[in-house]
Formats: sequence, C-alpha cells, structure tokens
Amino acid sequence: MTKVAPEDHPSPGGKPLVYDPSFKGPIKKRSCTDIICCILFLAFVAGQVVVGFYAYAYGDPTLLLYPQDSEGNLCGIGTMRGKTDLFFFDLTECGRMGPGVFINGCPTPQVCVSSCPTSNYVAFPDFLKTGNAASDLICVDGADKTKQVSELVTSKACAPFYLKSTSVVNRCLPDISQFVSLGNSAAEVATSAGSNIPITDGSNNTVTGEALKVAEEVFQAFLKAKEYGEKIISDIVETWYLILVCLVLTMIVSLVYIVIMRWIAGFMVFFSLVAFVGIFGAGSGYCFYQWYYSRGSQESYTIYMGGLTFTFQKEKLFLGCGITAGAIFLIVMLILLFLISRIRIAIALIKEGSRAVGNMMFTLVWPIFPFILQLAVVGVQLAIAVYLASIGRNQQLGQNNITFANGTVNEDLVKQTTKNLFQQIPCDTDTNDTTLGNVCGYLKYGRGDFTIYLQIYNIFMLFWMVNFAVALGQMTLAGAFASYYWAWDKSKDIPAFPLASSFWRCFRYHLGTLAFGSLIIAIVQMIRIFLEYLDHKLKGSENAAAKFFLKCLKCCFWCLEKFIKFINKNAYIITAIYGKNFCMAAKDAFFLILRNVVRVVVIDKVTDFLLFIGKLVVVGLVGAGSFFFFDGRIPYLAKYTPNLNFYVVPIVVVIIGSYIIAACFFSVYGMAVDTLFLCFLEDLERHDGSADKPYYMSKEMMGILGKKNAIPKKND
Repeated sequence: MTKVAPEDHPSPGGKPLVYDPSFKGPIKKRSCTDIICCILFLAFVAGQVVVGFYAYAYGDPTLLLYPQDSEGNLCGIGTMRGKTDLFFFDLTECGRMGPGVFINGCPTPQVCVSSCPTSNYVAFPDFLKTGNAASDLICVDGADKTKQVSELVTSKACAPFYLKSTSVVNRCLPDISQFVSLGNSAAEVATSAGSNIPITDGSNNTVTGEALKVAEEVFQAFLKAKEYGEKIISDIVETWYLILVCLVLTMIVSLVYIVIMRWIAGFMVFFSLVAFVGIFGAGSGYCFYQWYYSRGSQESYTIYMGGLTFTFQKEKLFLGCGITAGAIFLIVMLILLFLISRIRIAIALIKEGSRAVGNMMFTLVWPIFPFILQLAVVGVQLAIAVYLASIGRNQQLGQNNITFANGTVNEDLVKQTTKNLFQQIPCDTDTNDTTLGNVCGYLKYGRGDFTIYLQIYNIFMLFWMVNFAVALGQMTLAGAFASYYWAWDKSKDIPAFPLASSFWRCFRYHLGTLAFGSLIIAIVQMIRIFLEYLDHKLKGSENAAAKFFLKCLKCCFWCLEKFIKFINKNAYIITAIYGKNFCMAAKDAFFLILRNVVRVVVIDKVTDFLLFIGKLVVVGLVGAGSFFFFDGRIPYLAKYTPNLNFYVVPIVVVIIGSYIIAACFFSVYGMAVDTLFLCFLEDLERHDGSADKPYYMSKEMMGILGKKNAIPKKND
C-alpha cells in the first residue's frame, strides 16, 4: 500500500501559510480591490444625492408640525386656514389607549378649530333639544346642526363634551383643574337620566365621572412629564460645563487604564477566574449542605417578584441550585485545566495590545473620525427621511381632482398645473366662473404613494453607509497595528505615521472592499427590518406556525449578522496587511481562524471579558465621582455644587457619555488585540524560530509556547 504524505490530506482549515522572505509587514505595492463594488457604491451614493435633492426641492418639514384631522386635512393650511388647533372629540378614548396614545394616536374623531374651547360643556342636558341647542357643539365640517343633539353625538358628527383647554403644540389639551368638576357633573346628569346614555355608536361607552377620571390620569401624566422635561432640560443647561469636565476625565481615565493594562491584565484575569470558581464551588457546597439537612421536610420559600408569587419547596430548591452551581464549577475547572496555556496567550496578547496602543497614541483619537462620519450620515439620512415624509403627507385641501361644475375633469387646467406639480392652486370661493367652479387646494404631491419606496431606499443607504464608516475605521486601525507587529525593532521599524499611511491605503485602494463587506451587512439588516415588520403585522394573528417560523428566521438572521460582522472584521485585517480583495481576504481569514479555532474562542472570550471589566471600571469610577460631587458629599467642592431640580440628571448624562467614550477607547484596544492575534497566528505558521525564519512575536509569548529564536535577526 502506498503511503500518503500528511500534506496530501489537507486539513478542514486549508493548508498552513508558508514562509515568504519578501514579507515585511503591510505591503506597499498593491492594486485596487473590488472595483465593481466601489463603482456600485458610488452609483448608489449618487442616487441618494438625487433622492436628497428631490426631497429638499419638494418637501417641507414644517408641514409635519401641523396637526392633521381625521379627514387628512392640515390645520392652519388651505381650507383650514385660520383653524390652527386640533380638537379631540372624546378624551375617554385617548384615556383607554393608555401610554399607547402617544405612539398610535388617539382613535377618537379629530377636527381643526380656530381656537380651543374656553368653557366646559356636556351635551347630555341638550339631548332632547334641537335647533339652537346644537350651536354649542363642536362638529366635523359639514355636520347638519339642525338635527337633534343626541343624533349628532351618537353618529360622531359632534363631540359629546369638551373642556376648557389650552393649545399645546397646536393640540387642544384640557386644563386639568376642569376634570373633577366636569366629571362629577357628567355623572350627576347620567344618574338623573336614570340610565347610561351612549355617546358613541357601535359601543356602550358612556361619559361618566369614572371615564373622565381615566382621561384625567392620562393628561395629568402628560403634563407632569412636560413639567419634568422642562426641569431636566434646565438642569442640563445649568451643568453642561461640569458634564463636559466629567467626560474629559473619562477620556483620561480610559487612557490610563489601557496603558496600565500591560501590568494588571494577568492579575485581573486570574483573580476573576479564581473568584468565579470559588463562588460557585462554595455555593454548590452550601446548597448541598442545606439540602442534606432539609430532606423530608415540608419547608418552603415564597418569593415575591413584580406582583407575582413563587413558592419553592426547600429541599428541591437547594438540590436544584446545588446541581446547577456544581455543574458550572466543574465546567470552569475543566476549562482552566485544559486551556490554561491558551488563556496565558490571551493575556500576553492583551499586554502586547496595550504596548501597541502606547506606541501609537493617536489611534485612541481615531474613533472620533468614523464616529463623526456616522453622525453625519445619520443626520443627513434623517433629514432626507423627514423631507420625504412631508412630501407623502396629504396636502389635499379641497377636492382630489380639478373639475368643472358638472363633475368632468378640466384637462387643460390639469396639464397647466402639472408643469409644476407641487404648486398651490389658488382658492377662489367668490368666483362667478361656473366653468371652473371652486378650485381650492394643493395637488396631492403626486399622491405621495411612491415616497415609501424612496424611504426604503433611504433606510438601505443609511445601513450601507454607516457600516461603511465602521469598516473604514476598522481597516485603518488594522493596518496601523499590523505595522507594529511586523516591525522587528519596535523603536525603529514602525512607520513614522502608521495610522495616516493605513488610512491612505484604505482610501486609495480598498474602498471597493469596504463597500462589499458593508453591503452584505446592510442587506442582512434590511431583511431583519422586513422580518420585524412581518412580526408586527402578525401580532394579532392566531397562526402559531407562522409566528414560530418567523421567530426562527429572526433568530437565524441575528446570528448571521453577528457571524458576518466577525468575518468582515478579520477580512479587513487581511486586506489591510496584504491588499487582497474581500472574498480572498475573508477566505484566508476564515481558514486561518478555523485552523486555530480553540485559541480564537478562548482569546475572544477572555478579551471580551477584560474589555467589559475595563468599561465597568471606567464608568464606575467616573459615575461614582459625579454622584459624590453633584450630591454635595465632597466638602471642599461643595461650594461648586449647583442647585438642581434633580441632581441625578447630570449623573445619568455623565454615565451614558462615559460609557460611549469608554466604548470608543476600548474598541481601539479590542481591534489591536484582534489584529495582533491574526498576525500572531500567521507568525506561527510562516516562521519556525530559525535564523532565516525568526518569530516576530514578543519574548513573553514565545516563552508561553516554549519557542525561541535561534539567533537574533540582524538589521540590514
């Protein structure tokens, strides 16, 4: 039988890399990659510019500020000119909606009025009256007030009651002080009538003191929220400079923490692991001890949580907890026993990442630029979305069509006005021209139906360009940190401006690769948005199979997005080093990781753990400091403590801002570790420590692996 050489049996991860004597780090001579994707990206950006220009030319965001009645008319414009406020017929309908009223709107009829009611009125006493009794009602346009009041109210042509109100953002909101007295009077009227009087057709809802109480609670909450909002804004305005000082301190603390990570990384990891093992080991022993002495007893524990009551038998509770804690203890112990060497490699890489960041301090500032780019993209896309939404809004002020008095369409006038589709057609109610009749209104902005497609395109471009900005930041950092790893002498061989050089290579050669990777993520994110839309539509459905299938799809695409982001990041690292196109870089990175899958998992989780601890430390330090300062607990700084409505407001702002800043700093640190790790894996495959093929890794990592360079490499 013929023997087959080991290399004839390729591993699942492909063939290992071979030594390349010409490789000295990120290559300088490279060509443009993924040109077709670059052209496609630029074409889509040009299309977005066209959409933005169209939205700006024909949209008017101020239209979104005008309230819209139940017929789609905008209050204060066209036939509603002079009627600037929106009045809600039945406030109890808003009350029954609960907090959802601010999201889904109030289902009661709404009409535009010239001014909000200045008095209270209940229609019950006038139910049997006609004629002048209806003059006090607030009704929809065209309502016949000669009818009986009860008929007008039950048909929802007129409001059953109204309260003394004030205009808030052009919406008539009642004065809360009017609720109690009006609610009591309404209840008295209903009681004296001997029965509940229905005020809405198709339901048994009545205006009673209890119903008005519900509406009262909703609007009290609204006004209270408005009051709190004003106080919160005033507190932020009062302390903005102090918040800024705290955020600058966050940057300093984050920088110091990353610098000293090279000395405390090992201690933190091992201390945390030992503490983790100790807690679960002791917890398991305690639970089994309690279970042993509670066997056969009928003792139980009752736990109250969120209004729910849970009762557990003591014996079964401690047995279950003991088994769970013991299983976790054994799993972690096995991990420590079998993966300790790989954990030591992770710690060494984390220390090396700290040294890399320390040698290229400007990398810590770099995340600001992609972040600003993302903010600009989000701002522009949001503005376009607002302009597009205003185009789609119903601008119909009169009839939908321009017609003659006999009902036929005036085609000449239509042709004339469609030359400028979005111009207002003058309203001439006094004209005696029976040919044209009363032409009044705007054309309906091309009906606005097509704007939904432009909005979808806008959302897609938002995802694509935001992911593109993220990819640009990652590849730029990857090129800089790769220059650090592959420098033989870290004090001499690192380029003068590694970050600028890496950014230039990305911009000059690899925009197509960045566009390719970000396009894949954007497509997956659009699919997830579509699945969320389907899930929303199926909420009222009883099709359990469809719901289950949809949940599975959402879970799968969430996992797919995470996996693609992981592959993309490693592909960008390979592209930053070798200048390969996206597909080749993704393939090489995937197989390299597959050949070292255990190391990848361990190092990735250890790194995530340390970064999480680091964020907690930074945010905790700054948050605690801000708490003691704004609470006036630092005596020698008490004179600088401002008087606030809620001292917790600046503390919350500082904590949120601190987390964002810490996340930016530690994202650089994480990218450094990921880049150095891939370089480390390639170093192991390309080199063997001989005089011709020495390792580039640090002496600490060589010591962990039991490797060393035979003879130090001499500089040429």
